[in-house]
Amino acid sequence: MNDRVKILDTIILSDNWYTLKKVVFEYQNAAGIWQHQTREAYDRGNGATILLYNKDQATVILTRQFRMPTFINGNKDGMLIETCAGLLDNDHPEDCIRRETEEETGYKITAVQKIFEAYMSPGSVTEILYFFVAAYEKEMKIGEGGGHPHEQENIEVLELDFTAALEMMKSGEIKDAKTIMLLQYAQINGLLM
Repeated sequence: MNDRVKILDTIILSDNWYTLKKVVFEYQNAAGIWQHQTREAYDRGNGATILLYNKDQATVILTRQFRMPTFINGNKDGMLIETCAGLLDNDHPEDCIRRETEEETGYKITAVQKIFEAYMSPGSVTEILYFFVAAYEKEMKIGEGGGHPHEQENIEVLELDFTAALEMMKSGEIKDAKTIMLLQYAQINGLLM
């Protein structure tokens, strides 16, 4: 624990989708002075994401789906191209990403490699995201993917040439941070070369 932080009060502002909390606390700065502060934190749980790649074909599997926050922030159609991802829901990150990969993409992957973990928006969101990569082959496709209808997921599965995906990142067609991070990881580490 950090002895420079004293939580004074936590107020639930919303628990409709996930939990939005207002936290009142004191923080002792570097000069030793205690400062009274208030912050809001959105708790949606932790998640995992994965880049599926095929070295022989030089392709990656991505998804496209509607994201309301991007729509209300000016993304004209609200559609976002992303790597497969999901919330842990109390699962181990590797178990989660295997489940999500099958649900969203239809691929049943064998070996997964955790490459790092990161806070995506630490100023306001509590979520830590676990990043994975895995090779895929056509034979691993056991279903259509698309997500769970009861979760109102309408996910389109995309198989893209890796070079094209990198260009889409540069042109702004791919704007999702986790996807950009995984594509850059694949490029830097020569996963498809």
